Amino acid sequence: MSGNPVHRSILAVDLENSTGALRTNPIKEELRSQIYGQVKRAMASAGIEERWCDPFEDRGDGVLALFHPVDELPKTYLLSRLVPSLARQLADYNESISAAERPGRCMRLRAVVHAGEIHRDENGPFGEAIDLACRLLDAPTLKKCLRASSAPLVLAVSEDIYWGIVKHGYDGISPSAYRPDLRVSVASRRRRGFVHVPSEAAENPEERTMAVA
Repeated sequence: MSGNPVHRSILAVDLENSTGALRTNPIKEELRSQIYGQVKRAMASAGIEERWCDPFEDRGDGVLALFHPVDELPKTYLLSRLVPSLARQLADYNESISAAERPGRCMRLRAVVHAGEIHRDENGPFGEAIDLACRLLDAPTLKKCLRASSAPLVLAVSEDIYWGIVKHGYDGISPSAYRPDLRVSVASRRRRGFVHVPSEAAENPEERTMAVA
């Protein structure tokens, strides 16, 4: 890539309690594979083709996905299709685990959606847009939100995504379900993030069936 930036929609996910005492190295390997597989399946369910996405970037206990700005992939799909699909998949996966194995193998994720200009060198992508996404993903308030929730996933969106997408209430997106709870600092600027918990469809099996139908 040249010194010029390219635009990408950004999705990053991170596993809760990845360093817990019960997360042995073999279990970490299993969960890493699950995270990659779950994101790819959610993309397929959302109608997002892998050719519209750069190769995933590894975050150790999570994944960074960068989506191309193609007409077939409006940003609305990330919020109205991909994230709900991922939440339902996680709920189903966790329900499939025996009670004895859940403390070590249960998967709950923090996720963030942002978009902006990025750069890439031989070591991977970088830039202020990615910095902001990672700050939102790692915000203590978002971690606290997931701990306090029974949902398998909590989502943060940047103010850019909120005002450009969420605010307008496109099909499948409810602005009232996003709360302006996050504050982070990037490049000496205070930035806001909005929190969403896609819990209703993920927590109620009957509603999950209706959502898929």
